Amino acid sequence: MKIRTIVLSTTIAALALASCQRKDDEGPTQLSGRLFVFNYRVASASYMVTLKKIAPIPEGTTAVAEFENPAGGDPLVIREKIYSFWDKITLESPDLRCVRKDRPYSVSIKLVDASNKTIQTIKTEVKSDLDQTVLPTKPLVVGPVYTANPEVFKGDGSTDYGHDAACPA
Repeated sequence: MKIRTIVLSTTIAALALASCQRKDDEGPTQLSGRLFVFNYRVASASYMVTLKKIAPIPEGTTAVAEFENPAGGDPLVIREKIYSFWDKITLESPDLRCVRKDRPYSVSIKLVDASNKTIQTIKTEVKSDLDQTVLPTKPLVVGPVYTANPEVFKGDGSTDYGHDAACPA
């Protein structure tokens, strides 16, 4: 009876350890962060997704990221060369319009090697805790010394932060 209990305990422990190990088909990275970045000074919003390297990445690897377009239409696609010595990979979309609070937006990332063979695919969603309506439609500052934008801050003392009429309310 004791031997059966020891064998059973050993088997359970081995299965528990095996379940903690990374599977080879998961790929060399894992999702470590995802968010929307709102930069009020230049009136821009973008997706930012970070990946953590957990295994070697082959030379010549490229990340191809497709971000759902909050304004509608085709996804926004970027291609980013990945260097094997990077421990963290940051992928940022082009500027966005029409981001809505609490709405999930899909992101798909594919790592491909130098021969365009897929190494890993990651699918996730990103939600914003703000509406893009908090941003002005024009940059608040212009130039290298952050001069107040005269299109926003008028000479008569008034301000015009604008509103993106192309975005559904």
